Amino acid sequence: MSTHTPITGRPVRVALVGAGNRGLTYAEWIKAHPERAELVAVADPRPAARAAAGAPVEFDDWRPLLENRVADAVIVATQDRFHVEPVLALAGAGYAILAEKPLAPTEEETRRIVEGVERAGVLFAVCHVMRYTPYTDLVKDVVDSGVLGQLVSLDHLEPVGWWHYAHSYVRGPWRSEKDSSPMLLAKSCHDLDWITYIMGGRIEQVTGFGGLKHFRPENAPAGSADRCLDCAVESGCPYSALKLYMPTLREKGAVWPVTHVTEATDEAGLVQALREGPYGVCAYRSDNDVVDHQVLAMQLTDGVTATFQMVAFTEQTHRQTRIFGSHGWLIGDGERVTVQDFRTGESTVHEIGASGSNAADGHGGGDAALVEAFVTAVATGDAGAVRSGPATSLGSHLAAFAAERARHTGTVQTVPAT
Repeated sequence: MSTHTPITGRPVRVALVGAGNRGLTYAEWIKAHPERAELVAVADPRPAARAAAGAPVEFDDWRPLLENRVADAVIVATQDRFHVEPVLALAGAGYAILAEKPLAPTEEETRRIVEGVERAGVLFAVCHVMRYTPYTDLVKDVVDSGVLGQLVSLDHLEPVGWWHYAHSYVRGPWRSEKDSSPMLLAKSCHDLDWITYIMGGRIEQVTGFGGLKHFRPENAPAGSADRCLDCAVESGCPYSALKLYMPTLREKGAVWPVTHVTEATDEAGLVQALREGPYGVCAYRSDNDVVDHQVLAMQLTDGVTATFQMVAFTEQTHRQTRIFGSHGWLIGDGERVTVQDFRTGESTVHEIGASGSNAADGHGGGDAALVEAFVTAVATGDAGAVRSGPATSLGSHLAAFAAERARHTGTVQTVPAT
């Protein structure tokens, strides 16, 4: 139980640990709402990243925050494998913490974090941004209204996007299970968490299949080279780094995903990065090993079933969901929800409107709503303002670990209750 004391008469002071894309995104909301919160410090080993955060106090490591109590709360947005030590130490020092997902790449480390923050008694939230979108609110309202009757089953698709997969999971930091975490955990613990939130029950059993099918050396086009800049057939390849990054730089400037490739803002700098760094390597010759497709079958509380598919070979767009009930069914695409009522035969369409589905577009409003909820919780001392606390998040992580065991062993796995 959080023992956080409410803050009155001033904005919430926030420190950022890890000034990558996610951390800077959360910091933007803080800087845009000075009456609510203040970014007082940033800790990151990279000078350019610290400068991008724009905080008045800079550290090259998070440890000085233990001695210099400059903030009320800390956002921990380091890479997945570097969450455990700062989260546990900062929680022990009494900071409220917002931690990026996944919490950690192993079950043992995830449990250590959850047990540690609960023992410290601090306010703790996890960045399951999908819980906080207006679209999610709409789906949840429909399900909870009872119009669908008794919930029976759910079918959920995570369309990763062909170019997004090539960027983040073939060439990017999440391409290797050893260096990051399994793809299901890194990309889709969001989705497992969302499924349990919407359906109101935990995942009890899971099985599934998947693997790395396409991005292998044997599938490289004839005549291709080790790098896109040297490739004679680059123009015909859908995964060309030049096609992915150069038009973005020319049309939108130095924005994500270009900012992941280079700190430079001109074409010469981008070309140099593609010549020397991982983002210019042939997508078929990288050292990636995470899955490019995976399917799960799950049993939830009270015999409700669910299926989930994560696949690279799609347009990069919103998740798509169908929910089946005894009295109606729901179809959702991230921007609208269609409900058919079996009793009346009528279909009703609820519109949320266009909203971005990826990190560059704020995850459909989820990024901003998450930070606002966290700041509200810190300011008021009310942990109920956040929808993704430690115990809740542990459940989706345990389901992901069980799904990976099922995939590797060809078995049905029971998900631990705690």
